[in-house]
Amino acid sequence: MTNTTDPTRFDAWFHDDGPAALVVIEPLQPVAGNESTIFPPTYAPEQGAASKKSEYVIDQLKDGRSICQLDSVGSQANRMEPLFKSEPYSKLVPQVTIAAGGQTVNLLDAGHRAADALVRFSNLKAQIEDAFTALRAGDAAKLARIAPTSLVFGVWDSRGIQAKAPRIVASTIRAYDVEVIHRSAQYIPPVEYTPEVLGEAASLSDEQKSQEGLTHVPSPNALGGVLVKGEIRREATLNLAALRTLGALRGDGMLDEDATKKLRRYILGLALVALTKPMSQNLRQGCLLVGIETQPARWTLVQASGRREPFTLSDTEALAYAEAAAVAFGVTSEPIKGRFNPKLLVQATEEKTQTRAAKKVRGRAAKA
Repeated sequence: MTNTTDPTRFDAWFHDDGPAALVVIEPLQPVAGNESTIFPPTYAPEQGAASKKSEYVIDQLKDGRSICQLDSVGSQANRMEPLFKSEPYSKLVPQVTIAAGGQTVNLLDAGHRAADALVRFSNLKAQIEDAFTALRAGDAAKLARIAPTSLVFGVWDSRGIQAKAPRIVASTIRAYDVEVIHRSAQYIPPVEYTPEVLGEAASLSDEQKSQEGLTHVPSPNALGGVLVKGEIRREATLNLAALRTLGALRGDGMLDEDATKKLRRYILGLALVALTKPMSQNLRQGCLLVGIETQPARWTLVQASGRREPFTLSDTEALAYAEAAAVAFGVTSEPIKGRFNPKLLVQATEEKTQTRAAKKVRGRAAKA
């Protein structure tokens, strides 16, 4: 019988000749069933585009098929990451909160994770910068001790140290062979706002009346979702090749083999929990997706050679492994509390202004 709490259970995956990735393909369907309309996300048109209307992301292939993005990699990550705020998963990661004014935000809700401005300009700034500096040098352990999901779902400190960690877990949802549906709507006010009704407000302009919801508002030929003729599927990848790049260094800058194994086991445990935990795919209004009873998710361990092997792991087993790995890694159970400091923001902007000014001076000197 497999020991699900054995932290060495997947150590073979960390070898140089280990598998490339764990892949999950999950067939999905609209909650109303096939042949029903669902609503993809809308995006602003490209800059300079003739049409100013929002649009769906639909790629038309040369063979006539179409692929529609229902949920992006970033959106899927943002849906999975907050899992670690609730029991029993909250004990797997440090619970970092940052107060800003009258608000308190959990780091698991910050869009840019450890690189978010909320963190960079808080009293955790020095600790985060130290972690990113270590990451650039090849040591991911410091970041794992304060913001491990930044390693699981990826992070880029683009406005600071420039350290970058690729996503270990990436997931997207796409629909295949879709047809765009349009709809029209008309708002009709409950009464006609005649001068007699408006009284002293009768002098309002038509624009002012419209802004206050007093006029008829037509909405012709607007996006009305898509009709999916093909399949809908979630494709998720646990990048084991990327996981193997994470290391922990000794004081002399050399790789610490034991600490590295504990680090990789810990991040792998979090990744497996994120992938195996059943998740509601209530993507947005009009786009609630569910599984297909006769087509369960397919898990495949993919070797570097391309050989594919069926793989099975329950969410209970993943949690047990993650708990053992977290204990071995030494995850703190004490909450970490930070506070946003506007002075750090002012200081950073002043430093950048001075740097830009110095560059201009050097540029003019070079041309002279």
